[in-house]
Amino acid sequence: MRVRPRVGEIPAPDPDQPTDQPTDPHEDLHGNVRRGVRWSLVNTVVIRIGNFLTGVVLARGLLGPRDWGLYAIGLAALAVLLAANEMGVSLAIVRWEGDVRRFAPTVLTLSTLSSTVLYAVLFVIAPEAARLLGSGDATGVLRVLGLAVIIDGISCVPAGVLNRTFAQQRRMWIDAANFVVGSGLTIGLAVAGIGAMSFAWGSVAGNVVGLVGCAVCAPGYLKPGWDREQAKALIRFGAPLAGASLLVLCMLNVDSVVVGATLGPVALGLYQLAFNMSGWPVRAVSEVARRVSFAGFSRLAETGRIAKGFENSLSLLMAAAMPPCVLLLTLAKPAISFVYGHEWTGASGALSFLAMLGVLRVAFELAYDCLVAAGRQRALILVQGWWLVALIPALIFAARMRGIAGVGAGHILVAGPLVTPFFLWALSRAGIKPGVVLRACWRPVVGGAAMAAVSLAVARFGGLHGTPVLFVASVPALAVYAVIIWPAVARMRGRRPGRLHRRPKWRTARLRRTDPRPPNTWDVPQGEPQW
Repeated sequence: MRVRPRVGEIPAPDPDQPTDQPTDPHEDLHGNVRRGVRWSLVNTVVIRIGNFLTGVVLARGLLGPRDWGLYAIGLAALAVLLAANEMGVSLAIVRWEGDVRRFAPTVLTLSTLSSTVLYAVLFVIAPEAARLLGSGDATGVLRVLGLAVIIDGISCVPAGVLNRTFAQQRRMWIDAANFVVGSGLTIGLAVAGIGAMSFAWGSVAGNVVGLVGCAVCAPGYLKPGWDREQAKALIRFGAPLAGASLLVLCMLNVDSVVVGATLGPVALGLYQLAFNMSGWPVRAVSEVARRVSFAGFSRLAETGRIAKGFENSLSLLMAAAMPPCVLLLTLAKPAISFVYGHEWTGASGALSFLAMLGVLRVAFELAYDCLVAAGRQRALILVQGWWLVALIPALIFAARMRGIAGVGAGHILVAGPLVTPFFLWALSRAGIKPGVVLRACWRPVVGGAAMAAVSLAVARFGGLHGTPVLFVASVPALAVYAVIIWPAVARMRGRRPGRLHRRPKWRTARLRRTDPRPPNTWDVPQGEPQW
């Protein structure tokens, strides 16, 4: 007799079970996605607040702009390597149909081998890479941070299984342990005077904890194996995705390379702080969705409902991301002074432009997941390639002309008029017409414009300066935005604006009496267990 796993526990591989996913065509996908989003939201909010507080502690007296700049150089190189470390094969864990246990060993072998080779290459070229990036003393940071490449290659299989099963509650505890260990070690080493290396060792320690947590929550998936035919199929599937991811991360990090090589590590430290602040809304909103969006869009693509799913998702994400991005755009200087101190206000010029970029990034990242799930990898690579080709000369010119503020402006000039039309073209090839995007975005955009006008007017004519204007201008701006966006929020919740609808008890009872399911399944959640 087989022992039934506890609720919230992912069972270890069992050869007697032919599949790891329900085969019922009426599987409760929406319920799984809702639960996944709920736990992903809790996870993201908690971790981001923790990261924010850690950054404030480190910036106020422990580490200066130069230390942040050296760490940013290491992160830029690491991000590029992480995009290619497992050749995109880990996405097969989430996307491929059938029994994960049959191809997971081959995925693990491929990802571990490729990540080890990449780290070896990084270790050899680290001194020259640090010099080209504007600071030769970043060699040690590059070599230590590069260890995360190997750790990521090993953990991609159990992490993919957690995403495939929407087990975001388990992911929350893993990420929490990662944060506690990594941030605690970083602060301790910074207090001891280690400088930028405190970032590197803290990141590696947190990644090790994350690997152990994934192995515990998804047991039995760290067993390597090899099947030649599966390996060929995995590489054919993953290579285009790895190329697209590499292009995305090159675009997100080419600015750091340009600033470091052109303006030096101190300017890079200021720019990195501005980029991190502009990324708060992106990470808080987009990461919540991306934990479940790829798996959800993959299921919707099979049923032909991907356009409606994309419209609902984009409308929700844009409505949530617009207010913080607008406030960072219009109140950049008092926001930086309040959070990090007056000595970091040199980053405010770049933050204003990067906050505008944050809104576009939310939409672009969701479109990325949707295009991959719809099998439009080639169109996606064309879009990303064009973006990178247009971005590099624009940023170099802008950095030499206007410093870090020019780099932020260069991002907007490329992402807005040059890249957005190509994303609309790629989405139309996947069956998502521009009208779908317009319906999802028009109300958040109008609300954001009104919100910007109100906050700028209060900041300019209110007679306040510094921290007080940050709070005085935010309240009326948010109130105006809430009035404009409420009809869209009410529609997504299935209500008419201004009215509350409750199903009468007599109607609920009648529905329950006519429910075709057996009585003992009325209150049992369908699909995956609630993790």
